[in-house]
Amino acid sequence: MATKRDYYEVLGVPKNATEEEVKKAYRKLAMKYHPDRNQGDNGKDAEARFKEAKEAYEMLSDAEKRAAYDQFGHAGVDPNMRGAGGPGAEGFGGFAEAFGDIFGDIFGQAQRGGAAGGRGGRQVYRGGDLSYAMEISLEEAAKGKDAQIRIPSWDECETCHGSGAKVGTQAKTCSTCHGQGVVQMRQGFFSVQQTCPHCRGTGKIIPEPCQTCHGQGKVKRQKTLEVRIPAGIDDGMRIRSAGNGEPGTNGGPPGDLFIEIRLKKHSLFERDGDDLHVVVPVGIARAALGGEIEVPTLDGKAAIDIPEGTQAGKQFRLRGKGIKGVRSSVPGDLYCHIAVETPVKLTEHQRKLLKELDESLKKGGNKHSPSDETWAEKLKGFFNTGF
Repeated sequence: MATKRDYYEVLGVPKNATEEEVKKAYRKLAMKYHPDRNQGDNGKDAEARFKEAKEAYEMLSDAEKRAAYDQFGHAGVDPNMRGAGGPGAEGFGGFAEAFGDIFGDIFGQAQRGGAAGGRGGRQVYRGGDLSYAMEISLEEAAKGKDAQIRIPSWDECETCHGSGAKVGTQAKTCSTCHGQGVVQMRQGFFSVQQTCPHCRGTGKIIPEPCQTCHGQGKVKRQKTLEVRIPAGIDDGMRIRSAGNGEPGTNGGPPGDLFIEIRLKKHSLFERDGDDLHVVVPVGIARAALGGEIEVPTLDGKAAIDIPEGTQAGKQFRLRGKGIKGVRSSVPGDLYCHIAVETPVKLTEHQRKLLKELDESLKKGGNKHSPSDETWAEKLKGFFNTGF
């Protein structure tokens, strides 16, 4: 007996693939290798690949089976080891959910009526995920914080007590799916379940909806949620709050809430991963003479010594004065970029002194201006003249 291929390899997805990525990969393979689309010499090989993809999807689309497979491999989902009711015994529940009404293009109209096969009962769906954008300061990102946010939630309708029907009336069993929530599509040996288009999987029709909840049986509210922002979080990262998304359908589990972090623009610092960058203005005299200057950090002030003749753009690094990221073992560094300031609003006396200084510097030639000689050479090459 041939060894089974890895289910993730069959679908062509990584082991950390999301439910949607698994579903998308399966749909692509099923459409490619469906027996009705592959006749002749390639028919047997296509049918084998189709069955292989179907089995892989049935395992990876079920959270419990996927967890067992991830831990124990094929042995964890082998029906001979789990008793009756293996992958083939569970019908087309996950298969139908993956395809919805796509197979309408292949098989034509669904055959409606009668009890739905497979797992039976109403289709249960997980609720959708919600996204929330939270803006925080650089200091809050570096140190972490506890925050409160307001998010939408759903409560049972107090008027109809969750039935969705107008007071004094009640929901009726759907005549299309006979309360099963699904209908079947058939062609020859092949059968696919599809969510009932009339009741949308609930199995019931509400002739007179409740005016408060409009037949949903629930009303939208707002609730306050406590959120812990971890120290070192960066712009664009997301925090997952399990079970705080939209409610599921027909008793399905709720979705999740994803809080996306956005950093406010800081007045001094720019963040680059775990490192910080800051522009430090230095007067022309201090840059020329050198000496100690103060620079800001997230923890307060620090001092650095700049050498005599420091030029604009010179960079100094303070180790460990950056941010310790959420996945880092040590903090990043702080890079101080020197910006030499030209004095403005001079008095006549100051102007006179600067002129005297300029004349004195000119007498010394290029030794006082380290860039002059290089600049002159560049100009010669550019203009091709006798400068």
